[in-house]
Amino acid sequence: MTGGAYPEAWLHDLLASARTIAVVGHSDKPYRDSYLIARYLRAAGYVVYPVNPHLHTLNGEQVYSDLRQVPERVDIVNVFRRAEHLPAIVEDAIATGARAVWGQFGVTHPAAEQRARAAGLAVVVDRCIKVEHQRLGLPRRT
Repeated sequence: MTGGAYPEAWLHDLLASARTIAVVGHSDKPYRDSYLIARYLRAAGYVVYPVNPHLHTLNGEQVYSDLRQVPERVDIVNVFRRAEHLPAIVEDAIATGARAVWGQFGVTHPAAEQRARAAGLAVVVDRCIKVEHQRLGLPRRT
């Protein structure tokens, strides 16, 4: 996909087929969007890996310093970092075999997006994964 137009069926398939999501920039503050959305994704049945180099644990769960430390291949890399960090995150996503990179609202970087697509990753930018999951009416994963 290119730009900000994503067919509903494509988004639905991406979210429905995913099992694991790495939340890069996961906060430990319950009022932050990254925390709230990761909690929602866990409740929706996804395996969520928190990624933040400034944290070691979060609610008793291990936090990974970067994508390369996550113990299994992730389907979606959900990015809560500033857009300038997206190129490095895309390189880590490619290196770890992720299937997709998802930049939350405001997280866009055309060169990084192009690099990810060229490497075969699905790319969604400037969209909220929680909003899209709810809008598409996806059920809880079992």
